[in-house]
Amino acid sequence: MPLRVAPPRFFAVAALAVALAITAVALSHATETPAALSALEDRYRKAATLQATFLERYSESGKQIRVEAGIAYFLRPGKMRWEYEKPEKSLFLVDGKYVWFYAPADHTATRMPTRKSDDWRTPIAFLTTGMKLSKLCSTVELTNDAPAATQGDAVYRCLLRQAEGQPGGKPQAVLFEVSPRNELARIVVPQGAGMTIEFEFKNWQWNPALSKSLFAFAPPPSTVIVEGLLPEAPGMRQ
Repeated sequence: MPLRVAPPRFFAVAALAVALAITAVALSHATETPAALSALEDRYRKAATLQATFLERYSESGKQIRVEAGIAYFLRPGKMRWEYEKPEKSLFLVDGKYVWFYAPADHTATRMPTRKSDDWRTPIAFLTTGMKLSKLCSTVELTNDAPAATQGDAVYRCLLRQAEGQPGGKPQAVLFEVSPRNELARIVVPQGAGMTIEFEFKNWQWNPALSKSLFAFAPPPSTVIVEGLLPEAPGMRQ
């Protein structure tokens, strides 16, 4: 059966579950957040709703293997909706209780209780929780060895904190690209085995009028609901 690409695993996290995982971390020392990132946090923290267009790129060993595009919506606290339009329609939704992935072509929806995802991590928790990056990152600093996609943007490297009880190992590094307007322009997340997932955001809207029903999944008739885990392989669905 051909592989169907779905939203990556780390996005299958309800923000409330993420908050539980990250606030359980013992903060042995404070992380100083650069002033530009503090401005980024402040701008997003003031928004109850957010909307942006996105491009999602999958690369393997430096070679781009797939690009997806759509619109993302965010509602505080802890809800988000990703409408994938290209190359095929699909929906990824976190409603505060369940994590959903719906593929119209398959007439199938997979759901998972958010409480089962509390050991997963997401580098965008601050968008829906108001979480400070100093609680998400053990270190965060401006980097010059990763070029910005857009001239004038700044790129920061964040080493994600490990949740208490999580196996040790090399911390995961995530890149944040921030525009001069204090907008999140890009996130780059290495996934291991040469895989990288990159999100590019544009056309941010601040406090758009979004109906709460947008963040509730109503399966169309004949849709098969599958209970269980979302795909184990980041970004891949059998």
